[in-house]
Amino acid sequence: MQEKENTFPDGYNAAFGILSALAIIMVVAGHLGYNVLTVGDLFPYYSFHVPLFMFISGYFYRQEEQERPLSYLKKKARRLLLPYFIWNLVYGVTAWLLRSFANFTFGEPVTIKTLFLDPFLHGYQYLYNFAAWFVPVLFLIEVMNLFLRIVLRAMRLDYEWLILIGTLTVGMTVVWLAIGGHVWGLYKMPGRILFLFPCFQMGQFYRRKLEQRDKLGNLPYFAIVLGIQVLLNLCCNGLAYSCVWCTAFANGPIIPYVTVMSGIAFWLRVSKILAPVCGQNTVVAYLGQNTYSVMMHHIMVFMIIKMVLAGIAAGTGYLADFDFTRFYTDIDYCYLVKGSETFKMVYLAAGIALPLLLQRSVTRALTALKRLR
Repeated sequence: MQEKENTFPDGYNAAFGILSALAIIMVVAGHLGYNVLTVGDLFPYYSFHVPLFMFISGYFYRQEEQERPLSYLKKKARRLLLPYFIWNLVYGVTAWLLRSFANFTFGEPVTIKTLFLDPFLHGYQYLYNFAAWFVPVLFLIEVMNLFLRIVLRAMRLDYEWLILIGTLTVGMTVVWLAIGGHVWGLYKMPGRILFLFPCFQMGQFYRRKLEQRDKLGNLPYFAIVLGIQVLLNLCCNGLAYSCVWCTAFANGPIIPYVTVMSGIAFWLRVSKILAPVCGQNTVVAYLGQNTYSVMMHHIMVFMIIKMVLAGIAAGTGYLADFDFTRFYTDIDYCYLVKGSETFKMVYLAAGIALPLLLQRSVTRALTALKRLR
């Protein structure tokens, strides 16, 4: 299936727009423990969804960037790090205010370390934006990819097979070391980067080597992918693992990358099937193009919902089972009205919609400021 089949005249890649939208929905749902897109638990989010974002980023890397590395790095810093550090300050101040005046326990003090160093070390410094730990990691991987390819090109070794096999070997070594208990403390920072680096390369490898050969019919394609996934679920000790902490690898160093490939393969084909139908749908396209905002803000949206529910519980006596201790001390506490799993859809919808509205407001404000200059 050729890339051009899913690319519209304005250059928008509909299939990858849908894939990005699906990926961020999985991230938000995963933080709720809401298995709405796991296909009956066949594809656990935590077996592939963060690597899926790396795959998408790798797909859009252009080799022409190697001709202007400084310009490329400035562009990536402006798009990834600048908004991250701005919002990191906002959430640091928010955490301080809520600790000081509302009895919440979340977050570390605002310091140079928590503002600028901890985002690269772990990304959990203020908690209200912990899902954005991915952003500094992506930036570092973009930098590593650029310089690796510049060096390999100079050595005339810039072959996609070599890059993919080499990075996979390093990634699997990280998993092997993690299983042995050797990836701990500060080692987790390089561990997560080296584990995710091959997933970035998978995106470039797919674009350059596989996409033009991706022509297998849907029936045999899904039969193969689903068959592999069923076998994985039957034969393995749970497929989920933690990218951010490099833990919970229960099946050796190879299976995590197999689940990455199978998860990506499944949802990529789903996205390509949907592309002609809803590829330019305004909402889908906007979500696919603004996953950064959702990644950054959805945990805070969850907190806002819980604050509203806490106010109802405290002021009316309704929602008597609301756990105020966990509310103030556990960022992952997810209160469900009447214990209903269905209420997670409220969190999911708000966790996506409100960050998009915020992004739209910020974009309009910045546009207005530019006009005033």
